[in-house]
Formats: sequence, structure tokens, C-alpha cells
Amino acid sequence: MFTRPDDVVPDEERPGLLRAPVGEGDDIGDVRVCELRDLGAPDVAEPGLEEAGFETVDLSGNVELQLALDDVRERDRLTGDTAAALREAVAGITISLANGRTLKVDLVADDGLFHRRSGPNGIDVNARGIEGINGHGGAAFVHGDQDVYGTPLRQLMHGAAPDMFRHITPDGRNDDASTFLLNLWMPLHAPVQPLALMDVRTLDARRHQLRYGLPVDGFLERDEDATVNDIWNFLYDEGQHWYVRTDMGNGEAYVFNTLGTPHGAAILPGEAAVAELFVALREAAAGRAPDPARTPLPADAPPAVRALWARMSEVLAADREDAAWTAQAEAAADAAIRRSIEMRVIATLVD
Repeated sequence: MFTRPDDVVPDEERPGLLRAPVGEGDDIGDVRVCELRDLGAPDVAEPGLEEAGFETVDLSGNVELQLALDDVRERDRLTGDTAAALREAVAGITISLANGRTLKVDLVADDGLFHRRSGPNGIDVNARGIEGINGHGGAAFVHGDQDVYGTPLRQLMHGAAPDMFRHITPDGRNDDASTFLLNLWMPLHAPVQPLALMDVRTLDARRHQLRYGLPVDGFLERDEDATVNDIWNFLYDEGQHWYVRTDMGNGEAYVFNTLGTPHGAAILPGEAAVAELFVALREAAAGRAPDPARTPLPADAPPAVRALWARMSEVLAADREDAAWTAQAEAAADAAIRRSIEMRVIATLVD
């Protein structure tokens, strides 16, 4: 979901830039159908962090990290101890990039570590809402996580962030710095609602990148002058190139530039049909639902979505008098929930 063009206003603080309206919701969202280039397809090339602003990396060899992620999967929640274990497992590691270069993680930030859960087609599956680092849904709005010139980087780094970090903004860029502020996004289970990322080379930043003030006092501890994050929202344009990886497995992760790489949770072809079955299974397991109509899957539904739909349909058609049926229904529905961990790091190219 993008910002609606009619809602964009000139930015008064930085003349020449544009600003998105305050608030995020269906009433101001611009839902668009985008071509998604699947990085799992053999004919789709990895764009690259330095070139496009994001990249898939392999972290399967980091045993401590994988054990901590397994703990989050088992609990379906991020505890304080596991959050500390995740930070410790990532601090100081090196990450190989596809172009042969290497990133070294210099610092893991205190902010930016979250556990996200989202149902198919964006169904809210966080009944208790946001509770600190837990209870976050998939990010429906296309956004960039931080303005290098804004809050809180301006306060934390006394204005030095634009000189220190590699970035591209509508009114500035730094192509020479070897240090990045990065998001590390790790799927725990993501058959639906995958993270979609834009190749920044296809972004007309001056026309389509919008300043936005995100209130964070509800889930981050901040000083009074830093309770609103200066981030980015975006307008849609057909020239933008979007990427997903529908076969992303355990051990794989994305690194992407926190300072503006556009991203958000995508809705895959077929998720609407899976969402119907998801709701029906949950209702039926509670003894409330009739058998739903099964909307056929579109031809372009990816394999993971097809597998979910087939399993859910099979369970719904099974004998509900069987003592094991309720557990099977709950498990089939649970398998359609996207879960992920994200964290923020400072990393430097070392070769």
C-alpha cells in the first residue's frame, strides 16, 4: 500500500521535498498491483546491496543465531533473554555479499528489534496488539525506516549521520561511505506476506519519496524530543522494480539499507483464497463455522500458497468428529501465519 497522490503536501521544513499525511490506514492507502520479481526464480538476478539497496544473505552457519531463532519459533514470542541472544549472535559477524565483498557488523542497535506476525491477506493475528518488541503485524504501508537527516539520528549523532552512512535521499546522497545502517530481516516462517523490496535505482526519489513522521512512543523508549521518527513513505510508479523471495528458507535473511530502501509486506496471488480457508478453519475449530466456499487459486499463485490452500482444503473436508480434527485445523491455520524477526545494525564493508 502506497500513499495516495492527492494526500501529498509540500514539506515546509525542507523546501522542494514532499510530505505524506499523518496517520496510516485504509482510508489513506493507495493499493496497487505490482509486478513482483521472484528472487527464487532461476531467471531473476540478485540486485545487490550496494547497487539496489538490498540483498539476500546466508546466515545458516551462525549456530547461535539459528538456535535463538528456533527459540522464537517455539515460543511464538520474543523474550528479553532471546532478544539479548540474537544481538550477541549478530554482533561482530561478517556477512558475505554476492559481489564478493564482505560486511562486518560493528554494532547491533538497541532499537529496531521486533517480532512480526501476519495472517494471509493481511489478517490481524495479534489479538493483544503491540507489546514492546512483540505483537507487530506485517508492514502494510510501503516505507523506508529512517531519514538520515531526521530524528533520532540527528540527535544521536549530532548531525554527523549523512557523512558517516551510505545513503540516497531526495535532497542528498553519500556514495563514498563504507559504513551502512542496515536492517536485518529474518523469516521464521513466511509462506504468505513476504517482504517486498524496491530496487532503489528505479526510484525517482524527488517525485515519489515522501517525508513522514511516525510516532514511536507506544513501543520504543525515547527522549521527549525523539518520540516521532522521521521516516519515508512513497508514491507508486509503474517504473519501480519490486522483488520478493517466495522460497526463503531458514538461514536466509535480507540486509537492506535502513536509510530509505522502500519495503513492505506484499500480498501474493492466492492469499485471498487462503484467507477464506484460514478464517473458516479457526471458526470451525471453535465449533462456529459452516463449510466455506473454496475460491479457486489464480494460475500465478506461488507453490507455498498452493500448498497452504491444499492442506487447508483437505482438513476442512475431513471428518470433524475425529478427535484429532480440531488440532489439525488449528495447525493448518497456524501454518498460514507469516512470522519474522528484524533487527538493526551498523556494518562496514571491509573488502
